[in-house]
Amino acid sequence: MLPHLFAQNSKDTTDIRKGRLIGVSTLAATAYIGGMTGLYYLWYKDYDQSGFHTINDNKAWLQVDKIGHSFSTYQMGRVAYTGFRWAGLDEKKSTWIGGSYGFLFLTTVEIFDGMSTNWGFSWGDVAANAAGTSLFIGQQLLWEEQRIGLKFSYSPTKYAAYNPELLGENSIERFLKDYNGQTYWLSINPQSFSSSRKIFPKWLNIAVGYGAKGMTGTYYNPTDINGEPIPSFQRTRQFYLSLDLDLTKIKTRSEFLRLVLEVANMIKIPFPALEYNREDGLEFHAIYF
Repeated sequence: MLPHLFAQNSKDTTDIRKGRLIGVSTLAATAYIGGMTGLYYLWYKDYDQSGFHTINDNKAWLQVDKIGHSFSTYQMGRVAYTGFRWAGLDEKKSTWIGGSYGFLFLTTVEIFDGMSTNWGFSWGDVAANAAGTSLFIGQQLLWEEQRIGLKFSYSPTKYAAYNPELLGENSIERFLKDYNGQTYWLSINPQSFSSSRKIFPKWLNIAVGYGAKGMTGTYYNPTDINGEPIPSFQRTRQFYLSLDLDLTKIKTRSEFLRLVLEVANMIKIPFPALEYNREDGLEFHAIYF
């Protein structure tokens, strides 16, 4: 039963189970409607509304936020797909319906932005949403499995303390808003591309990461915050090479542990890493997260 929740191959077919399908569909619809309603009343309602308009924010945060959009749509699509497969929907329908869920969710948020005076509809965000969705759907259609995952890691930074209103005033806010501490990874499973299937352990991945540092403002760094001068930092892109684990490849008979591993697989596992950035050159991290 529950192990079929994680079947990613069309050979693992099941008949449609109406009860499950109704439950998954209801949960997805409730999350969508509830999420949009909550966002409006908890966020947008308190800000001035305007006619629909667009903005070009492609230079913001050295594009770390854009990759964050791709990550969100990829993971939301992966979760929704998994739910529909568990309900017995066939591979293609689960891929298209479930895989598109994140794009629908975040593009609706983008429309809210477009009607808010403080923000605007960003075609760059929509393109990033589409990229994450395409990464998931494309692999399911081509291989019926995810050989390249999009993962996330975070480490606290010193930069948030200089502009807490923008980058977060506590640990939870900084986790979400401090783009200096966020790293996004393409986690590639070499074994799945190997014809011999013996070169790499099936659970070992190679990860390529991207992040940025030195950002105390959205587009540029302010020289002062509320009249208080702050240090000058160089806004710098960071590129990483590391190892990772594909937790879904770990065998277990425990249904609960299988669920935990599936959810946890969106997080990059800490490993040694090489970093390159133009400010410091090549650096080695004994453990990077």
